[in-house]
Amino acid sequence: MVHHGTEEASTVADLLAVGNVKGLLKMKTKQYVIGGIVAFVLIIALSVMGSYNSLVSSQTEVEQAQAKIEATLQRRYDLIPNVVNSVKGYMTHEEEVFKSIADARAKIGSNVSAKEKTAAQGELDSAVSRLLVLTENYPTLRSNEQVQSLIVELEGTENRIYVARTDYNAAVTKYNKSIRSFP
Repeated sequence: MVHHGTEEASTVADLLAVGNVKGLLKMKTKQYVIGGIVAFVLIIALSVMGSYNSLVSSQTEVEQAQAKIEATLQRRYDLIPNVVNSVKGYMTHEEEVFKSIADARAKIGSNVSAKEKTAAQGELDSAVSRLLVLTENYPTLRSNEQVQSLIVELEGTENRIYVARTDYNAAVTKYNKSIRSFP
């Protein structure tokens, strides 16, 4: 009988061990579920952070492109009086062009809204284009090295403005696509 009692004790121990295995399995399953949820939340958080950082980067590119336009426009703004003063003596009867340039520059230099400043930039674009066309009609102007140098510099600045605006439009397009396709 002693022998029989020992068998009973080992059977009870075996049952307890089997119960512990089931308890351990339940505990491991809970840990896996919790680990899976934490991993999922972590992946979502990293994805949102990456999207946010990408949007911030795109917005910075737009701001840089806009600053490039402003710097180039300022360069033109500063260069125009030199060109006007150099050609004014040769083109005395083209006063309308000079007045258009002066008016547009005055609007740009004053404290006006961004919309009004943009309109004034358009007026200045038009007036400078007319000035460049008119200079071609004056052979003595074309032979003056100082005037020719200023006109070449002004034309170069106009090209830079075009490139800066193209870069700006590309950056804004990329930024807008990023916003519209946000997760």
